[in-house]
Amino acid sequence: MTSLSPSSSAGADSDQAQSKGIIAAMGMVRACMPVPLPALPAAAHSTGAAEKKPSRGGLRVLVLGGTGRVGWSTATALSKLRPDLRILIGGRNREKGKSLASKLGKRSEFVQVDIHDPSMLEAALYGADLVVHAAGPFQREDKCTVLEAAISTKTPYIDVCDDADYSWRAKGFHEQAKASGVPAIITAGICPGVSNVMAAELVHAARREKASEPERLRFFYYIAGSGGVGPTTLASSFLLLGEDVIVYNKGKERKLKPYSGSLNIDFGKGVGKKDVYLLNLPEVKSTFKILSVPTVSARFGSDPFFWNWGMHTFATFLPTESLRDKNKVLKLVELVDPIVRTIDVIAGECVAMRVVLEHSNGQNSVGLFTHEKLSVRLCSSRIHFNNY
Repeated sequence: MTSLSPSSSAGADSDQAQSKGIIAAMGMVRACMPVPLPALPAAAHSTGAAEKKPSRGGLRVLVLGGTGRVGWSTATALSKLRPDLRILIGGRNREKGKSLASKLGKRSEFVQVDIHDPSMLEAALYGADLVVHAAGPFQREDKCTVLEAAISTKTPYIDVCDDADYSWRAKGFHEQAKASGVPAIITAGICPGVSNVMAAELVHAARREKASEPERLRFFYYIAGSGGVGPTTLASSFLLLGEDVIVYNKGKERKLKPYSGSLNIDFGKGVGKKDVYLLNLPEVKSTFKILSVPTVSARFGSDPFFWNWGMHTFATFLPTESLRDKNKVLKLVELVDPIVRTIDVIAGECVAMRVVLEHSNGQNSVGLFTHEKLSVRLCSSRIHFNNY
């Protein structure tokens, strides 16, 4: 896993990271790794550090943000992939958490935890063999509290971060995680995450053939409505409108306006052509830095078409300071979320990704991912690669 995803960061050796972190990753990128599910070993321990107590009654996976749509979908997918796991639904809402945990059966329970309360967070992690951090939005978070607690408690870690600043801040803990023997995989959602695996596969395949060098990599994303993934993802989208878009052109970093640079992209059968716009996404920087592709960009679009108009209007006319204020954005989400939910019923939850790699010899390689439901059935999705 860590050798494939350019946004991954393994604290332990790559083999250790793969064996200890892979069960959560498989729930999100199973399509990219059609291999039998391995047994999940106990967490590694470093000499001189406090050891975790062995789990009783099976390995325990704590899903933070488990009462949200992304976290709940992750917990559901994991329980289906590995019925032997004990799934801990972590969140602040006890009533909702207990109700959701009961739906997964007797091997699931609710754990009340606030990720901004260090003592509560460490107590929750101490009883877990793996933590999946899905408690977004990750934008405007100035500390990697869950990752730090995971390293402190020696708990293997994986997150679904979709923020460029946060992901690179998390990479700064690489040496600490390595010294503690803690595997940590970041940005392991769908985009970034699955999209990074697609990009890495395209780039590695091109270099194996040695006929040409990768020159330009472009990520294109489409989600119908909100993708059914809830207000947290909606908040992330609005917060991204307050960020300059980082792209790379022939090795040089450039800053562009958010939700600009519209292109009409063909996402294939069942989706068709959709308008997509520039956003500041972490896979751009990681692809440039780690895969050494000199020109990289990422664009996103939605349906119905007036959502794109709305996003462009917000980015153009709302004060940047307001779009960077997390509290103000969350209040905005409260106002528009009921409208979004209503439109989602009509628009559906289709998700599509098109990753295009241009070669120095003029040939293009393409990875295409589509699925009818972003929030529910990610683990059974498929990816197709083509050359032309």
